[in-house]
Order: sequence, then structure tokens, then C-alpha cells
Amino acid sequence: MSKLRDRQFRNEGSLYPFLKRLFKYSLKYKKWLAGFIVFVLGVAAVEAIFPLIWLSLLDKAIVPIVEKNKIMIQNGTHADADTGTLAYYVTIIFLLGAALSGSVFMFINFAGRIQEYVMFDIRQDLFKKLQELTFSFYDKAAVGWLMTRITSDTIKVTELISWGFIEFVWGTGMIIFCITAMLLYNVKLALIVILTIPVLMIISIKVRKLILKFSRESRRYNSEITASYNEHIVGVEVNKSMVQESRASGEFDSLSDKMRISSYKSAYFSALYQPLVIFGGSVAAALIIFYGGSMAVKFPPEITVGMLAAFFGYATLIYEPILDISRFYSQAQNSISAGERIFSLLDTHPAIKDKPGAEDFNDIKGDIEFENVSFYYEKNKPVIENMDLRIQAGESIALVGETGGGKSSIINLICRFYEPTGGKIRIDGIDYTDMTTVSLRNKLGVVLQTPHLFSGTIRENIKYGRDDADEHEIINSLTLIGGEEFIERLDEEVGEGGERLSLGEKQMISFSRAILADPRIFIMDEATSSIDTLAEAKIQNGIHELIKGRTSIIIAHRLSTIKNCDRIIVIRKGKIIEDGSHSQLMKAKGNYFNLYTRQLREQREKEMLAN
Repeated sequence: MSKLRDRQFRNEGSLYPFLKRLFKYSLKYKKWLAGFIVFVLGVAAVEAIFPLIWLSLLDKAIVPIVEKNKIMIQNGTHADADTGTLAYYVTIIFLLGAALSGSVFMFINFAGRIQEYVMFDIRQDLFKKLQELTFSFYDKAAVGWLMTRITSDTIKVTELISWGFIEFVWGTGMIIFCITAMLLYNVKLALIVILTIPVLMIISIKVRKLILKFSRESRRYNSEITASYNEHIVGVEVNKSMVQESRASGEFDSLSDKMRISSYKSAYFSALYQPLVIFGGSVAAALIIFYGGSMAVKFPPEITVGMLAAFFGYATLIYEPILDISRFYSQAQNSISAGERIFSLLDTHPAIKDKPGAEDFNDIKGDIEFENVSFYYEKNKPVIENMDLRIQAGESIALVGETGGGKSSIINLICRFYEPTGGKIRIDGIDYTDMTTVSLRNKLGVVLQTPHLFSGTIRENIKYGRDDADEHEIINSLTLIGGEEFIERLDEEVGEGGERLSLGEKQMISFSRAILADPRIFIMDEATSSIDTLAEAKIQNGIHELIKGRTSIIIAHRLSTIKNCDRIIVIRKGKIIEDGSHSQLMKAKGNYFNLYTRQLREQREKEMLAN
């Protein structure tokens, strides 16, 4: 699983820095954000007016008409229903309803735009950051860990600043409008409602801390589950061949159970908000009925029936926005862990950076020098120790030795995927840390053991490193490696990751792609191990022509393929133990001699068995 640690906002004000950073993205769209807030507040204002409409309707229309009709009936006069006044209020309610509908449409439109554009910006920043980060980052980060951040985590935080923010803005506006209206009409009844709010706020703060705790746990387990799922699907052949299906299922069950418990607890405490707020609203409404009713039935009455109805409406209405604000906080607490994961990734600094004022390599000859170079991936576990190595420009070098001896690490250092932890590496006599990384890698051609193709055509994959290459150059690069069969297939789709091609075909295209870049330093790391012997023979002829005049560094499993290299260097435990040509090392009858003769003997035994 991932060894990376997410930045966590753990202090009391944890929500503020998270929201502040998140809303910086939405501030890029100020017009939409302003329109969004205006229309949401417009909806709140219209809804806050409705109790006042009831107040006016009851006190100025319903009650006067009822009293008038009562007097007329007592006097023996026929009472007529006066609908003119009612029609006036019907018109007002109709117009308010139209304004409400239009405002709802507008803020939903703006909210949708803000979410999609902010989601686009965050994902662009994440993907750009992933391209900037160095190999050491990917040593610690599982694929599932990264996929979660750019998919579900991004959706979660952008929903907060669009649909979640609606609840916060509407709720805040409603509370302000309702409290203002109540204070203007009757301070005593307004205080009854207002004094119940802090009690719920204190309870809310306590509960949201618990939500944050279990939300963090849930998101962490979710990330581990995604990584585990990806790992065991990719490695399903290993699980089946080693009969480890039950073990894999058990580990997955354990992670799933931990996530289930954390998610349940988070949902449980989130659910406490609603009953608490509903209960608070019921208490406030009951107090308004008791005290307001007492004021209304006094003689002379202190308040009108319309005012009692309006305050009852406000007592029940004002707790709906409190419920929405608490829901926003609940959603924010659930989103903060996703935000932590996103921002911890965005705040990760590449382990390798160009120095300020670093210059570009122009044309390089390809001279490479290791001066007392040491390197480790983990402290106290050295991979290379005090290595001195000089590779002349145009020289072909083969690196051989046991697995884990440091061969691929040498390649990684030359490519500056990593930098030495001690000593210096010079290219053409210049410390390469004084130059830009991009200008160095533009002069390299690298073919790895496991080829990777991108979705698209064969032509597009060959031109991946050099988009300005013409058809003639593409055909020449294929001809050089014996890949003439691909010339008629250049427009063929390779599928995701090159799934429509065999491993050998993918490697041939990788060779062609590297050759097309016309590198000054050519590197092959077990590049022919996945190709059959016949295809390798074709490529070897091309490689012989390709490496002329270039610095070439080759790691090969089949030692027979490196006999023609200028030098063969044997690596053991991060140190050079033999260095010379094939004939020199064979005459020395040392480590290389033993490796070569053993491999030759094994090859002959296979041929005899095949015959």
C-alpha cells in the first residue's frame, strides 16, 4: 500500500484552511460565483417573505372580513364573500412563486457550471503534478491511491463547493432574513427563537468532530481498498498459480470490514444532525405557541393573530436552514479528508528539481563520468557505493550481473530519474545537476524491458517522442530494426496499453520510437528479453548500425547479444568487479566467464531437448 502520508487539517480550525484553498478555484469564475450567490440569496429572501404575507393576509384580509361578516350576521344582514382582497394576495404569491422558480433555475445553472469547471481545473492540476513528480514518488504511491484522488476525491470536493455551498448560502441568508424580520415585529418572541440556536451549535461542533474522525478513516480505507483491488486484479495470475485466492480474499475482506465500520460510524453521527435540529425546531415552535398564544388571547391583545401565525411560521422555518447548514458542515467534514488527499498530492514537491538559472544542454557528445557515486533508495540500504566509471562518447557498454546488483539503478541515474546521494555524474564534463533535466532527456533514447504503448495508432506511438517526424523517417526507423511488417499497419489501433499487440510487437514499436528520436545516448534495459530469438536477431542487426557514433548502454539477459559491445562491465552489489571486452573477460575466466559459459550450456541443453 501507499507509504505516502496525506496532509491533514487536524486543528480546531481545520475546516477554514480547507475551504479557503478549495474556494480559490471557484474565485476564478467570479461572475458565475456572484450570480450564484445573488440568486440563492434571492430564493432565501422570497421564502423569508412568505410568513409576512401570511401576517398581512390574516390581519388585513381574513380577520377583518370574518369580523365584518360576523357583525352583519348578528344584525340580520346577509354576508357576502369579499374576494377582491384575496385576489390581491393571490397575485402577490403568484409573482413571488415566479421569482422563486426563476431564481432556482439560475442558481442551479451557475452551480453546475462552477462544479464542472472547478473539477476540470483540479484534475488538470493533479495530472500536471503527476507528470512533474519523479520516480521516487511512484516508488511509494500505488496506482489505486492515485486514481482515487483524480476521480472520486475530486467529485467529492467539487460537490461541496457547488451543491453543498447552496445549502450554506441559502441557510445563512434565511437565518439573517428571518431573525431581522422577527426583531422588527416583536423582540420578545424573536429572542425565544434566537436563544435556542446556540445550544444546537454547541452540540453540532461536538458531533462534527466525530464525523471528521470516522470520515478520515473511511476515506483512508477506501484508498487502500482501491489499491488492493487493482493490485490483485493485475496479479490474478500469480494468485491463481500459487493458490492464494483465499489469502487475497481474506485481506480484502479485512479492509472492507474496517471501511464498513468507519463509514457506518460517520453516517451514524451525520444522521444525528437531523433529529437534533428537528427537536430544536419543535421546542421553539411550542414556546412560540405558548408565549405567543398567551399574548394573542389577552385583552387587549399584545399581538395579532397574523403575527402569531407569522412567528409560528418563522419558528418552524428558521430551523430548516439550520438543518441545511449542519448538513453542509457534515458534508464538509466528509469532504475534508478527500481534500486532504488532493492537496497533499498537489503540495508534493518533485525530488529532482532544476537549479535556479540552470542552462540547457545544446549538442552533447555523450561522454559520461561517474565520480565516487553512491546511491540508495532507502537509507542504510546502499545500492551503489563509491562508483567510478567513465564511458567515452560513442562507446558501447554492456552492464551484466546478478539481479538487484545495481544495473538498472545506473541507468536511472544516467537518465536523472534519480540523483546520486553522493558523488557526481558528469555529461561531457559538466555536472548534470547544473543543467536542465528536459534538455538532458531530449538527448536520450530509452527502451525498457516492459514496453508501454498509448492508445492510438502504431504511427502515433512511433511519433510519440518526435511529433514532427515525416513518413520517410518513420519507415526508416522500422526498417532499421527489421520491423517492415508494420509499414502497412501504421494506421492500426494498438488499443489501451497496446493490448491488441503481442509483447514482442510492442517492444519492436518501442525500439522504433526510441530510434526516431535520434538520441546521442542510447539505453536498453533488458529490451530484448520479451522478444523471440528470430525477432531479436533482426533487431540486433539494426542495433549494430544504430549504436555507431552514439554512446550506448545495454543491459541484456542474453549475454550472447552483447558480445560485440566495446566494453562489458560486471556489477555486483553496487560495485564494478570486472571491466573489459568480451574476449578479454573470457580469457580472464572470472565472473563473466562463468555467467557466459553457464548460459551457453543451458541454451544448448534446451536445443537438444527441443530436437
